[in-house]
Amino acid sequence: MAELKKFHLEVISPERVFYTGDVEMVELTTTEGDIGVYAEHIPLTSVVAPGVLTITESSESDGSREAAVLEGFLEILPDKVTILAQSCEWPEEIDVSRAIEARTRAERRLKSTDTNVNMARAELALRKSLVRINLAEQQNK
Repeated sequence: MAELKKFHLEVISPERVFYTGDVEMVELTTTEGDIGVYAEHIPLTSVVAPGVLTITESSESDGSREAAVLEGFLEILPDKVTILAQSCEWPEEIDVSRAIEARTRAERRLKSTDTNVNMARAELALRKSLVRINLAEQQNK
């Protein structure tokens, strides 16, 4: 199999530079749907939605890593992709018990009849917790 062209990927959160390196492909969820990016992609900016970020460093080996990304912005240039993430975690960094508690709180708010509950915020909190829980459980299999 021919080696794919690489591009530079930077994933930055408020706490740290989460990832920087040359990769063959990156996949993530935007508010418009899932997107996969290879080198020489057309320039694009998008809003990142809660989901799994898959980083493929090399398709010849199993050079793929996954992380939970919970909102942010994406800039795609032909030779560089930058993700500014509100929060980003590798599976081993996820506190599963905390994510389960967040899921429980979000589900309780969604079932509430209280008109003061912000349903959109509760749905977003539920999505974030489910991304974390699913990724952590998938890693532990």
